[in-house]
Amino acid sequence: MKAKYIILSLIASLAVLVGCQKENPTYLDQVTVSSSYVSVPLAGGSNTITVDASSSWSISEIPQWLTVSPASGAAGQTTVSFSAEGVLDGREVTVKLVCDGATQLINVIQGVAVVSPATCAEVIAGPDKSYKVTGICTKIANTSYGNWYLNDGTGEIYIYGTVNEGGSYAWSSFNIEVGDEVTVQGPKTVYNGTVELVDATFISVSKSLIKVAEMDPEDGTIPTEGGELTVVLENKGNGIIVEVPEAAKSWLSIASVNGNTVTFNAAENVAGPRNATLVFQTTDGKKIYSAETSITQLGATGSKDLPFTVTEAIEYIQGLGEETAKDFYVKGIVSKIVNKFDAEYGNTTFWISEDGEYNDDLSLDFEGYRVLWLGNEKWEEGNAQIEVGAEVILCGKLTVYKGTAETSGNKAYIYQINGVTGEDDGIGTMESPFSAVGAIEAAKAAPASNVYVAGTISKIVDGGEFGSYGNATFWISEDGEYHSDLDLDFEAYRVLYLGNKKWAEGDTQIKVGDDVILYGQLTTYKGTSETVQNKAYIYSLNGKTE
Repeated sequence: MKAKYIILSLIASLAVLVGCQKENPTYLDQVTVSSSYVSVPLAGGSNTITVDASSSWSISEIPQWLTVSPASGAAGQTTVSFSAEGVLDGREVTVKLVCDGATQLINVIQGVAVVSPATCAEVIAGPDKSYKVTGICTKIANTSYGNWYLNDGTGEIYIYGTVNEGGSYAWSSFNIEVGDEVTVQGPKTVYNGTVELVDATFISVSKSLIKVAEMDPEDGTIPTEGGELTVVLENKGNGIIVEVPEAAKSWLSIASVNGNTVTFNAAENVAGPRNATLVFQTTDGKKIYSAETSITQLGATGSKDLPFTVTEAIEYIQGLGEETAKDFYVKGIVSKIVNKFDAEYGNTTFWISEDGEYNDDLSLDFEGYRVLWLGNEKWEEGNAQIEVGAEVILCGKLTVYKGTAETSGNKAYIYQINGVTGEDDGIGTMESPFSAVGAIEAAKAAPASNVYVAGTISKIVDGGEFGSYGNATFWISEDGEYHSDLDLDFEAYRVLYLGNKKWAEGDTQIKVGDDVILYGQLTTYKGTSETVQNKAYIYSLNGKTE
């Protein structure tokens, strides 16, 4: 047990005796308290002291877990109660009693703040309380406050701030490096889905016998075309163990191990960016030590995962000067339609730009020339129609014709429109709005375009009706039922009213069962598909648009 916990135990024991022994008042000229220490049972309960004040007084800096009653009073004697609910581990706080400019500190202790060791898995699954954990430092994010990742093999947690016993940030004094085994303790919290220990107290560090000394390329970034990556290790252990991560074996292999130098070979990348975490291990005969480093391979521009922008596509094909040998992907917003889809030819011709504006400028506008429909199929009667403002990803051969960068006629198709690759749940246009399910899928792609979403209000968030802020928050579904299922329910988050205006008193209020069409931008937040705050509005309410 650490020394400070022994001291706390003694204090707690003395405080418990307050109710059994003659009170030992703490004196100031303006105020007297019967005790400056208050003990509350670990299982929950209360204790009291007497305040004798010469004038009005108040107690401040009271945490949420502690109830003080009364927290203020007039001149004379007052019995003040300190109470708290039961807690798993002990806790303490110092509150301030102020009277006529004088401050009396009162220490409140509930139980004894002893923290037992836990694994990362136990921290992740456990309640919000203090934990002591030991694990390997896998990545250092900030050296001013000491933000880093700790992994013990059962899971990984984020240490958000590291302090010494005095509560000060002193990162350089801890001598923590990636690969070291570190023990810290601190309170758990969860922020944006990440489990953290906040301002964890540093306890000890066991230096690793192996660490990454240098890499070539220096930043661990491999070019798209592939090539070698060399890692030089500092190793004080016996031997080196290295293995390519399972997820990277399709493109990364070990070329050679020569002493403390490991060389990897990466294949050409024809898709989006990819990364891997390389782990190197050694042993002293009793224990295994490890070091890690992250590497990245650049993605292939023009691939499905990293499509060309309009500008990139124009520059590429203008530089090539002829039809491409392979298919490429190009992303942009429809700015002008030359010919809509028709059943006779099954294709369409339109222009796209990066901002959705038609510029009549061959350096800014790319032509989708006679492109086919979703799924590389000819368009048929009954299929949805393309509209200006839709975000599309085209796939196919690119070419240049009389200075115009374009797709090759009937050799390209619309791979994706407004974030989706099929039209069963709508495509987000006015004529074919997304259903709730379609909007959920589209939001995951976060299209840059504004889209239409149709559904029935199934639940209004508490206080979510239109009010003083002029917006509303509610859920919609296809059948009007609220399913509490993120695959079926779409959230209209802080949407504006009809006409893209703030709601005002006298306007019709929304209710469950109303049919709505929303228009605006989509996004996802913590797994929930929703409209972007204040960037969407109710286009239609029960068939009315104003």
